[in-house]
Order: sequence, then C-alpha cells, then structure tokens
Amino acid sequence: MEIKIFGPGCPKCKALHKAVTEVVSEMGLSADVKKVEKLEEIVQAGVMLTPGLMVNGKLKVFGKVPGKEDIKRYIEEEKQ
Repeated sequence: MEIKIFGPGCPKCKALHKAVTEVVSEMGLSADVKKVEKLEEIVQAGVMLTPGLMVNGKLKVFGKVPGKEDIKRYIEEEKQ
C-alpha cells in the first residue's frame, strides 16, 4: 500500500503525516508513507489546497486534516 501526503511542510501537513503514521501503526499495516513537498508534484496530483492525502493512487481528501477515523476509512477502502 502506498500513501502520499501532499504539502510543503506546513503545520497541517505535519499533523496529517503524524496522524497517518499513527493510523497505519494502529492498523498493523505495511504501508509506504511518503511526503510530497514539491509544488509541481502537488499540482500534478490534483491537490488544490494542502494538505492532501492519496491512498494507492487515489486522492482521498485535500485542504484539511481528516480525523483518524476518516483516515482509517480511506485506507480500508483501498485495502480491498
């Protein structure tokens, strides 16, 4: 599973990264969690506002930090 967090390193981006790594750990998943900070790559992914969250190539949310339950749901959707 590949999870990408899009953002230039702002506090919200860091909060999303922390929440995602915690959820992945809690779920006992083996996931490749990457931070994407290059503006060109962020725009290419369709992220209009940061932070953005992509799971297995599918953009799930951008412009806010979702709660852990939402993050868990996004991951579950892509596990199947």
